[in-house]
Amino acid sequence: MTFSSRLRAASFPALFLLGFVGFAAGEERRVPGSTAELTLSYAPIVQRVAPAVVNVYAAKVVENRTPFFDDPFFRRFFGGPNSSLPREQVQRSLGSGVIIDPSGLVVTNNHVVEGASEVKVALADKREFEAELVLKDTRSDLAVMRLKGAREKFPALEFGNSDELQVGDVVLAIGDPFGVGQTVTHGIVSALARTQIGITDYQFFIQTDAAINPGNSGGALVDIHGRLIGINTAIFSRSGGSQGIGFAIPVNMVRVVVGSAKGGGTAVKRPWLGAKLQAVTPDIAEGLGLTRPIGALVGSVAPDSPAARAGLKTGDLILAVDGQTVEDPNAFDYRFATKPLGGAAQLGVLRGGREAKIPVALETAPDTRRDEMVIRTRSPFLGAKVANLSPALADELRIDATGEGVAIVDAPEGSVAANLGFKPGDLIVSVNGERIASTQDLERVTKNPKRLWRVTIQRGGQQISVVLSG
Repeated sequence: MTFSSRLRAASFPALFLLGFVGFAAGEERRVPGSTAELTLSYAPIVQRVAPAVVNVYAAKVVENRTPFFDDPFFRRFFGGPNSSLPREQVQRSLGSGVIIDPSGLVVTNNHVVEGASEVKVALADKREFEAELVLKDTRSDLAVMRLKGAREKFPALEFGNSDELQVGDVVLAIGDPFGVGQTVTHGIVSALARTQIGITDYQFFIQTDAAINPGNSGGALVDIHGRLIGINTAIFSRSGGSQGIGFAIPVNMVRVVVGSAKGGGTAVKRPWLGAKLQAVTPDIAEGLGLTRPIGALVGSVAPDSPAARAGLKTGDLILAVDGQTVEDPNAFDYRFATKPLGGAAQLGVLRGGREAKIPVALETAPDTRRDEMVIRTRSPFLGAKVANLSPALADELRIDATGEGVAIVDAPEGSVAANLGFKPGDLIVSVNGERIASTQDLERVTKNPKRLWRVTIQRGGQQISVVLSG
């Protein structure tokens, strides 16, 4: 069983707008009490929300390669100057988006616009605008764009509070499935805080049975008051169509990304804990005297990090953040990442069988000179993007900040590095017996082609040594 709608690489990404029935604090929830109540309509909500839901058209130019392109003999037939095969082609994708500011700011999924050279946004009234990317955040799979040449105030959605959602709340979905035009579906919130989905770094999804199909990615979740409560991201499907299991990013994460974009930032700034966390197994739970596996166990603490200065120790079990229960490390990451910078967060911790509250400063991870570069010389790392390791980069890659070496930030599909099995998060420790302390070291060592390459990397806390042919 696979998530067939993980749409990062889809040319026709799925988007849908989900909504739930929003209730004021203390307001009673009840089932319909009469036939008359069953005839009530969602039309007023849709009329209010629909103008702020847009279609997003993205196009990117990709190189058209053949399996024989690198062979000089076949190149004359498949990719030579006299070949009729186009060297480049344009890939197009369709998604949705939501206007979240009257000035023309639009939020969508990052996978809808990732790598795009051109993005257009079509409003509900059929007008089209070119859009420029303001900020993208691959960790949350969110992107913020601005409509070009806008000289008016656009209809925008107000942010709600996704923490107020409850399982069973009614939801609406508005998007453009399969490109047929704006479509509305409804359902309920099937589950909250889904953390084992594997779509983004911050896994804390709203699950719904509202019909979601390809073309819906990036749409808005709204409540019955028209407030945004999430961005639809993926579906669980065997056929590629809706089977009643969809996932959306909670609006409280969206708020963080949009706030960074409005503040003029080019990257999202989030609090840094500085500790490696692990899931609690049934055996660990039994050893800690717990009735069930819950919480995030501290495996290690980085020196001079907020966790270290707060006194957090290896073996501590984090059970809550500012009073909100933490079921596992993914839940902690979401709760902590959505806290505003400055001040402190109160961590509920179990230590030695006793509960304690530990205040941790909400500050960003320090970042040194990354010196990012793409290795272009003939070597096992050809095509990989590498950077100097820092606490900030380690936090982004979810690796130990105390590791040694140069980090692989990206290994694009089809590159030599990817084909040899190198992955983002790998640390290159040594090459041909030389220690690699910086990207300049790696660039220098890989300049001269070799018949054999002896490479040592660090992955998942373990060192791996391999010999590769040049």
